[in-house]
Amino acid sequence: MNTEIIDTLQKIVGSSHCTTRLEDLHCYSYDGRGTPSMPEAVVFPDTTEQISAIMKLASHYRFPVVPRGAGTGMTGGAIPVKGGVVIALSRMNRIVEIDTANQIAIVEPGVITAHLQREVKKVGLFYPPDPASLKFCTIGGNAGECAGGPSAVKYGVTKDFIMGLEVVLPSGEIITTGTRTEKGVTGYDLTRLFVGSEGTLGIITRLTCRLLALPEDKETYLISSSSLSAITGLVARILNNDITPCTLEYMDRTAIRVVSGFMTDPPPAGTEAILLLELDGTKQEIEQLRDKLQHMLAKEPEFEVRRAESSDEVTQLWQARRSISPATFNLKPHKISEDVAVPRSRIPELVAYCEQLSKEFSLTILTFGHAGDGNIHVNIMLDKSDPAQLAAGEQAKERLFQFTISIDGTLSGEHGIGITKSKFLPLELNPATITVMKQIKALFDPLNIMNPGKIFPEDDSISSEKR
Repeated sequence: MNTEIIDTLQKIVGSSHCTTRLEDLHCYSYDGRGTPSMPEAVVFPDTTEQISAIMKLASHYRFPVVPRGAGTGMTGGAIPVKGGVVIALSRMNRIVEIDTANQIAIVEPGVITAHLQREVKKVGLFYPPDPASLKFCTIGGNAGECAGGPSAVKYGVTKDFIMGLEVVLPSGEIITTGTRTEKGVTGYDLTRLFVGSEGTLGIITRLTCRLLALPEDKETYLISSSSLSAITGLVARILNNDITPCTLEYMDRTAIRVVSGFMTDPPPAGTEAILLLELDGTKQEIEQLRDKLQHMLAKEPEFEVRRAESSDEVTQLWQARRSISPATFNLKPHKISEDVAVPRSRIPELVAYCEQLSKEFSLTILTFGHAGDGNIHVNIMLDKSDPAQLAAGEQAKERLFQFTISIDGTLSGEHGIGITKSKFLPLELNPATITVMKQIKALFDPLNIMNPGKIFPEDDSISSEKR
């Protein structure tokens, strides 16, 4: 990247907010996936207008631009695989407005998810999307990946809480999408198009977020069993009995083992799996749901049900759940982290297949995640310095994807495609569908400068004939 471009970037954002120092570039060369690719510069804009000027410069010189939130993504979406400039949105971290009357928040993309939740709670409101990294991840990044979280079983995912956007296009043009009203059908739904597009169509600079009234109360339960199939089969039964938890999380025995140290009263020995279930609403609503749950499980001795009796116990349980992913590195130095989703009734098949893969490839494979909406995280643990383990892990991953598609599932529930899953896209989408998506990308980004190299497969893609 020539000095003229760097000089112009410094004039746009200020010299202190543009860096080409090698140590700084390294910090923005990777995300939660961990495999780095270096940018040529990193800029920290403070306004939409600055981002617009950067994109006009990029269009003129045709260099790649990669938007970045907190870098917590798991599929390489924020990695600058083609070099160019990383636009770090950390300075655009303002909550512009909380409209209590209409239950709306206007925020910039760099707002930390937990910060928004904390601020709206002060006025009796609730922003439900709660990815595991909520204390670090940003609203803009959540929108780019359409993040989910434990609350999705009742409340939905990020796309269900984004009403409108301000977006800078690759050309530098600024557009707005959506409305502040609950209803709005003026033209195409561009908001839904940008949410989940992984930064490949434009840079989100402002978001209109839907809020809800804060639930009056909440109760937390731990359901354990010595039967893996019984626990995984229980998920669909709970929901089919008109019991809608606000969270319904699942952990297998290995996931339990790696986080048991976080719990003063861990599940008993011999536990094969647990469900972490929460009910929220008014006290009367919770009482009705609790009665249904207790009645359902009363004559089923294979389940042990325990209610968390204190806020400290609830905190411990959630600390354990949210610590699974980092704690897995106590098993092996590396992992292949996937987040497939299947119909809830087919969770038992998916989990059983992962057990089969574990035995077949002699790898530790653990499953956990958002059982309430069928989004199961599959972690394949390995040592990548061992070529045999690495090859086995990649084969297990491909087999996992093939099986997931065969039982009407999807490659990703919330992590996105990025670079780690792009070659598998043809397993799920036929050629005509992929072509249409590429045409949409080309319409918004004809120069292919907006986060290039993401989502769409290269020549080594996996054929759909392998389903």
